[in-house]
Amino acid sequence: MPSEAQAVSRPHFRFHAPHAHLASVFGDDWFGVRAEGFARFFGTPTFLIGQTVIVSIWIALNVVGLTQFDVYPFILLNLAFSLQAAYAAPLILLAQTRQADRDKALADADAQHREALAQASVERQELAAKQNAQILELLDQNTRLTQLTQQLSEGIKALTDDIHRKIVAA
Repeated sequence: MPSEAQAVSRPHFRFHAPHAHLASVFGDDWFGVRAEGFARFFGTPTFLIGQTVIVSIWIALNVVGLTQFDVYPFILLNLAFSLQAAYAAPLILLAQTRQADRDKALADADAQHREALAQASVERQELAAKQNAQILELLDQNTRLTQLTQQLSEGIKALTDDIHRKIVAA
């Protein structure tokens, strides 16, 4: 979510600025940011591959007999998975809720942006129609002035011819 300063420096964020105050489910403190990052890490290939390697080593060490700290049926490993699930599920749900809040705020900001664009488009169309009407009026005035100029030129020519005839006749 962009801050007020970002909204000012980048005008396309102006519709996001009113939502900058929204507090996330985790909060914006150190814990909140870390908790969401950790929850998002659960679905990455790095986490899945790392967990698979650790579990494979754990089982291999206990099956081969190099260590006897968690023999079959691997009660301690099962406890570790249960503990992981107990923390992972709420963190993932909270991360989804936090993302849903951001998505809703961004969707609202985008809707406001689209409405502003539509209003600007209507205003531009109205201005274009007004300017079009003004141009048509100016063209009509120009046509009338051209006709008037033509009539005056014909009158001047007639007067000039009349004066020329009178001077030549005298």
